[in-house]
Amino acid sequence: MRWRILALLFLARIGTGFQFQALGSVGDDLIVAHGLDYAAIGLLIGLFMAPGLFLALPAGFLGGYVPDRTLAVAGLLALSAGGFVSGFAADGWIIGTGRVIAGAGFLLISLYFTKMVADWFSGREIATAMAILVTSWPIGIAIGQVGHVWLAQNFGWQAAFLAASGYCLLAGLCVFAFYRPPGDERPAPAAGGIGLSRDEWWLVICAGCAWGVYNAGYVVYLSFGPLMLESQGYSALAAAATISLASWLMIASFALCGQIADRLGHRNTILTVCMAAAVVSLWLLSVPGAGLGASVLFGLIGFAPAGVIMALAGEAMRPERRAFGMGVFFSVYFWINAAVPVAAGFILETAGGAFAAIVFGMVLFASVVPFALLFRWRKAAAARALAARAA
Repeated sequence: MRWRILALLFLARIGTGFQFQALGSVGDDLIVAHGLDYAAIGLLIGLFMAPGLFLALPAGFLGGYVPDRTLAVAGLLALSAGGFVSGFAADGWIIGTGRVIAGAGFLLISLYFTKMVADWFSGREIATAMAILVTSWPIGIAIGQVGHVWLAQNFGWQAAFLAASGYCLLAGLCVFAFYRPPGDERPAPAAGGIGLSRDEWWLVICAGCAWGVYNAGYVVYLSFGPLMLESQGYSALAAAATISLASWLMIASFALCGQIADRLGHRNTILTVCMAAAVVSLWLLSVPGAGLGASVLFGLIGFAPAGVIMALAGEAMRPERRAFGMGVFFSVYFWINAAVPVAAGFILETAGGAFAAIVFGMVLFASVVPFALLFRWRKAAAARALAARAA
C-alpha cells in the first residue's frame, strides 16, 4: 500500500515543477506581450519561492488542526489557481499575484507531501522513498522545458500556465480521492501538543540546515558553473548543456543512493563520500577540459544523497509533532536558499571571478556533513537520556 501512496504523491508533485517552469519557458513571450524586461521576469520567477519565507511555520502550525490530506489538496488547488490567474493575466502584476498564490501551494505541497511520506515510510526504506519524492520536481521541470515551449508556440503563452494548472487540479482531485493515511496514524494533536521538545528543535534545525546548504550548493553549481566554463572558452550554449547534464543524471542517482542507504546502512559514510565528490566536482570546473567529467561526477555521486538528507526530517520529531516540525524544517530551508544566491553574487562581484563563487559552493557542500553528524550525535544523546530516565 505504501508504494501505491508514494506513486500517487510522486505523480501529483510533478505538478510543482511543471507549474514552476511555466514562466521561465514563456519569459520571452511575456516580454513581448506585457513589455516586461528580464529583471522583471527574474522577479516573477522568484516570487514562486517567496511564500516559503514567511508561511512555513504557520503552515506547520496549521497541521495541528487540519488533516494532512486536506492541506495537501489545498496546496495543489492553490498551485492550480495561481496558474490560472497568471494564464489569464492582462498585466505583469497580475502574473506576479498568480505566482505568489502558486508559491503558497508549493509550500503546502512540499511540507505535507514530505510529512505524508515520512508517516508511511518511517523506519522502512525512508531514504529511497524520500529520494523518489524529491525526483518529481526535476521531472516536472524537464517536462515543462519541452512541453511549455511547444504549447506556447502552438496555442499562445497562456496555454503553458493553463496546462500546468489543469494537471495540478487533476492531481488535487486524485489525492483527495485516493490518499489514505497509514493505519496507525493518530488523530491530529490538540493545540497544546504541537510544540517541539528541546531535542526536537535541535534535530529539526540541524536537518533543515543540512537540506538548505545542500540545495544552496546546487543553486551555486547551476548559477555559476556555466560562467566558470565560459571563462575557459566554452560557448554559452555548450556551458549550459554541460552543466545541465548533472540534473538529468541525478534523476536516477537519487533513487539508487536511497536504495543503497536503506539496504546497507552507513548513512554518514555515504553522505561523506557524496559530499566529497560534490566538492571535487566543483573544483574540477576550474580545470580546463574537465567540465564534462565534473558534471557526470556531480550528477551520479555528488548530488545523489537527496533522500538520505531528507530522511533526517522524518527522524527529527515524533509523528504527532511532525507537521509543526516540517514547518520549522522548511522555514530554515527557504531562508538559507533566499540568502545564499545574494551572498554568492556578492562574493563573485567582490572577488572579480566565478571561481570565488564556486569555492563558496564547495564550502556549502562540505558543511552538509557536520550538520548531519551533529544531528546523529544529538539524536543518540537524546536516546541515551531517555533510556537513563526509563531505567
